[in-house]
Amino acid sequence: MPRLTATGKALATRVLQAVYPPQCMTCETLVEEQGALCPHCWRDTGFIFGLCCNLCGTPLPGDCADDPVAVCDDCLTLARPWDQGRAVMVYGDKARQILLGLKYHDRLDHAPVAGKWMARAAQPLVRPDTLVVPVPLHWLRLLKRRYNQAAVLSHALANTLRLAHCPDLLIRSRYTGTQDGRGRMARFANVQGAFRPNPRQAHRIAGRHILLVDDVMTAGATFAAATDTLLARGAASVRVIALARVAHAE
Repeated sequence: MPRLTATGKALATRVLQAVYPPQCMTCETLVEEQGALCPHCWRDTGFIFGLCCNLCGTPLPGDCADDPVAVCDDCLTLARPWDQGRAVMVYGDKARQILLGLKYHDRLDHAPVAGKWMARAAQPLVRPDTLVVPVPLHWLRLLKRRYNQAAVLSHALANTLRLAHCPDLLIRSRYTGTQDGRGRMARFANVQGAFRPNPRQAHRIAGRHILLVDDVMTAGATFAAATDTLLARGAASVRVIALARVAHAE
């Protein structure tokens, strides 16, 4: 079957949009392009701009957007093994719609724009040789869901920033179930030792600056367990980014 030329692809896109006009990611309002938010939903999504915690991305009061020592209350009380962290938005109603669509309802069309949002937020974290790595799913959950939403996001982020991407660097070697409903300390205990390097990719860890990607950060337990695994195998540094941050997690 012949491949479409650039002109042919553009024409096909216009025809598709004429038949199925692009709608807002979180409502049915018509928008200019696929994957966009309407002005109302953009306002209500809770994007994180300005000053934020340098370790987890939680928004903080203040004017200086790039204060390297700004840290939230959670990160003052919890040891964070990673160097820096960011998040795109605070977890709320709109963020939940976007995340659930991506995670459970095959809305992979959310990934390209979400990856661009994450790439913008990740700018302070990137080093020239950064390797982008998703938090892995256990194979039982992957079998049920058919794709890892963190890997979909990390691919879009790496593609936007033109960084190396390794979707299978880590393996979730133990089924941990859901973290929902667990208290803070129970979350950390549940994922302790749950990750290991993929033997086929482990040689890529030592000496590398790694950007670890997940869809949501709550207490930070999953990021911490994965970071510990990477540092134990010689990673030069680990930085983390989530699409959404659950603020004031207990």
